[in-house]
Amino acid sequence: MPPAPAVPTATYRFQLQPDFPFSAATTAVPHLAALNISHLHLSPVLEAVPGSRHGYDVVDPTRVREELGGEEGLRELSRTARDHGLGLILDIVPNHMAMSPRHNPALWEVLRDGPSSPRARWFDIDWEAQGGQVLLPVLGGPLGEEADRLKVDGDVLRYHDHAFPLREGTAGLPLPRLLDAQWYRPVWWRLARTELNYRRFFSISELIGVRVEDPEVFAATHAKILELLHEGVVDGLRVDHPDGLADPGGYLRRLHEATGGRWTVVEKILADGEGLPASWPVAGTTGYDALRHVDGLFMDPAGFGELVDRYRAFAAPQTDRGGDWDATVRRAAYKVLTHELAAESDRLTRVAARLCATSPETALRDRAPWALRTALTELLVRLEVYRPYSPEDAATVVTEEAAAEARRAFAVPEEAGAVDVVRDLLLGRYGDGPAQAEFRTRFAQTASALRAKSVEDTAFYRYVPLLSATEVGGEPGDPAVGPDRFHAYCARVQRDWPATGTVLSTHDAKRSADVRAALHVLTECPGRWADVLAEASRGVEPVPDGQLAWAAWQTVFGLGPAGDERAREERVREALLKHVREAGLFTSWTEQEPPYEEAVARFVAAGPCGVPGRKVAELREALEPHIRANVLGAALVHLTMPGVPDLYQGTEREYRALVDPDNRTPPRFGENGDGGDGGGGRSEKEAVTRAALALRARRPEVFGTSASYEPLAAVGPAADHCLAFARSGEVVTAVTRLSLRLAESGGWRDTRLPLPRGRWADVREPGREFEREVRAAELFAASPVVLLERLPE
Repeated sequence: MPPAPAVPTATYRFQLQPDFPFSAATTAVPHLAALNISHLHLSPVLEAVPGSRHGYDVVDPTRVREELGGEEGLRELSRTARDHGLGLILDIVPNHMAMSPRHNPALWEVLRDGPSSPRARWFDIDWEAQGGQVLLPVLGGPLGEEADRLKVDGDVLRYHDHAFPLREGTAGLPLPRLLDAQWYRPVWWRLARTELNYRRFFSISELIGVRVEDPEVFAATHAKILELLHEGVVDGLRVDHPDGLADPGGYLRRLHEATGGRWTVVEKILADGEGLPASWPVAGTTGYDALRHVDGLFMDPAGFGELVDRYRAFAAPQTDRGGDWDATVRRAAYKVLTHELAAESDRLTRVAARLCATSPETALRDRAPWALRTALTELLVRLEVYRPYSPEDAATVVTEEAAAEARRAFAVPEEAGAVDVVRDLLLGRYGDGPAQAEFRTRFAQTASALRAKSVEDTAFYRYVPLLSATEVGGEPGDPAVGPDRFHAYCARVQRDWPATGTVLSTHDAKRSADVRAALHVLTECPGRWADVLAEASRGVEPVPDGQLAWAAWQTVFGLGPAGDERAREERVREALLKHVREAGLFTSWTEQEPPYEEAVARFVAAGPCGVPGRKVAELREALEPHIRANVLGAALVHLTMPGVPDLYQGTEREYRALVDPDNRTPPRFGENGDGGDGGGGRSEKEAVTRAALALRARRPEVFGTSASYEPLAAVGPAADHCLAFARSGEVVTAVTRLSLRLAESGGWRDTRLPLPRGRWADVREPGREFEREVRAAELFAASPVVLLERLPE
């Protein structure tokens, strides 16, 4: 077998876990080789908290996870992959580790020895806060109620299944003195919201930030990954959450040098119109920007607007004050910053106040902490991207328009000067010393956590006129993407980031691509959807609230028939319970309201998953041809557009999954790695996938970094329903978009697609050939998608 290419042609993501270890992935290698995948893409493989289903809670970066098969299991997977011509891509987690002392040896040492520990520099801890103790929010209640459950066991302090090291010579002290003598302080878990003094991953207190900006920390935490790379076990990297790092650009430059320039993509969520920093030495992003553009092709903009109106009428008044996307995000940001991220806001305010109080610049003096906090809050909630990366970048992120709005939050004009102080510090107008750099870093890290929590984890669950628009990297307020905009995006990708990653389904997706493809059709029939919903909802009691009901009906529509009805109901119920807790309007993860959540469960059973749900099922069945067009169209566009397509486990076939943990169920493969469906047949989606991947593998020059992308425009009455492009003048992709609207308007009629010069063969249908200008009705006679290859002259 030839070696795997340095730049992947296509990757395939496995979500490793104890129920799907390295050996299971090894069994699947023949199937992936037959698919013409070039690289396996593995979720984190380093030692994690026992039982972890995701691996992002790393406890020891120096070892490969034993529950997955250990280092030998990984090396065996690599050998098997190479025997089949495949390489390996690893997902790595530089931003954080698990806050689990009994499993994390570096953290255990730091909690035992304090800031003098050689590994204290690993973790982002504010030792000046909380009296020099690390706050550990692990107690089930206030200390007075839990003290009897804290037990000294030799040189270890135990609390239920938690274990903490005791400072030397303190084991014999009475409990109050013993706790005061430690470098940490166990406290009620609710204090994490406001008192925490270590940087977290978003608001997850179980994950502690790592200072990889320190060269020694980088070297220690990346040694095993670099060893695997340099020994040829692994070929490339996916970097998780770079926006949490102090200096993403500096980190990526150090990583690029250490890996020798291996293919690396970063999980960077780009806002609409935002570009990846050109100075980052990476191949591109993991592909959420591509997902947004592909999804948008199959949404009707006019229909989406009507759907929003129907949503407001159905769900009012529980649409977060009117169902406006921008307002929803702003309100969510205020809530997150003052609640879930209150500790991070406090730390940022302390840094700003200390900088102002000690600065030689008189313009910074006499700034009250409350005024700085208000200024920071008002600027942070107005950011429309995840974070700035430099003082120059801050000028476009923290705009003068945002500052003007922020000033209006102050009743006294002189106090509003705090806004200008904060903005000028971000723009580097008061120097570039260590204090100023720390402030800019903390601001950026807080901004990225705020954006993720307020948009992805809150607003996406509050603003739900179209669930398929509320996807990571999406623009739910304006999700539709026309052909011209899509072509412009692809041209930029091919020019600037030709080896970037592209995705449609991921482990972090709220819904898989096939579920979203079904939901897109609702933008083509908003009135029909509203009528069916009104009929299905009639007499269904109790309805917890209109917003939840709308989301629940869309959930069952998108999921469709899914095996055993009882299992389907459980999947829907669990997804909707997560939905309402993330939304935080009537219940939440930390302040659960059992009566409301019980009402949600009853509604799911009685309505969407009960007899009334059959009305929605009938609508889905009637729309199945148009769902098929969306599923196949998105798949083919994804596999042939610029970039390196990443397939999530199982998505080569029909794959309908809801939010995690539903989408992290281990995939099934047969004994021969054949996909394991037992039926022997292949779905239409798999046929399209196989054809596209085989062509990519056979013609890498057509799709690679030196390839070209040429838009093709159909002509005629239904031209807008055809999306077509050529790759390097040798391959043509043509798909049907908005097929329901197309059918309602009379079909293709005299619409034609002018092809580039030459004769063209249908890759999936041998014997079908075309040249020059082909009638769309003939082109799409057998399938809503077509893949053509130029015949030799």
